[in-house]
Amino acid sequence: MNIKVYPDEDVVAGKAAAIIADAACAAVTSRGRFIMAISGGHTPWLMLRALAGGELPWRQVHVFQVDERVAPAVDPDRNLAHLRDSLLDRAPLSPDHVHAMPVEAAELGRAAEQYALTLRDVAGSPPVLDLIHLGLGADGHTASLVPGDPALDVTDADVAVTGPYQGRRRMTLTFPIINRSRLILWLVTGGEKAEALVRLRDGDRSIPGSRVHQNRALVLADRAAAARLGSAEKLEA
Repeated sequence: MNIKVYPDEDVVAGKAAAIIADAACAAVTSRGRFIMAISGGHTPWLMLRALAGGELPWRQVHVFQVDERVAPAVDPDRNLAHLRDSLLDRAPLSPDHVHAMPVEAAELGRAAEQYALTLRDVAGSPPVLDLIHLGLGADGHTASLVPGDPALDVTDADVAVTGPYQGRRRMTLTFPIINRSRLILWLVTGGEKAEALVRLRDGDRSIPGSRVHQNRALVLADRAAAARLGSAEKLEA
């Protein structure tokens, strides 16, 4: 697994923003659009703020969500609230290129199917994302694919609804669409992630994150998260 280690989460966020900007320009040149999916979390908010100030071909950028809590639109725990504050309100994205997960729907299963259709309309059949950003939980989860949830074993749908996790049900992208992505960009920061990052690197199949393919994955970690990796991964400038 390709792991790059940086001093702190601010540097990780800035490096991630630069990688996304480069990927966007390359995708627009090659295919006329750039399609990315973003997870929640504190470091990604920093990344998105840095990205919003960058020179991207914004009119050709589509933004999807990796996962979202089932909660009302005004709930501050919604990933969309932070996505909007960090990126959508700061960058000249076309409103119809921002694809929020429909977690307020009365029938969540049908809503997940509709989101999968939207992915297909934008990203082809089967849909292929140019870039997906993932985080890693201390328990080894990624997206909202958490230990023991039935969504882990979904192979025939790109979007699923989970059971309760930390008090909320979630809507999440599944492993099939994650593993079709052209680039999988992991951001892993904080000492509480150190053990999980070792298990991810080692391909420990007991954690959900290790079901993500490594051949198109890049991990950006801070020094705290990388503390248990050993000497193989050196600190980047």
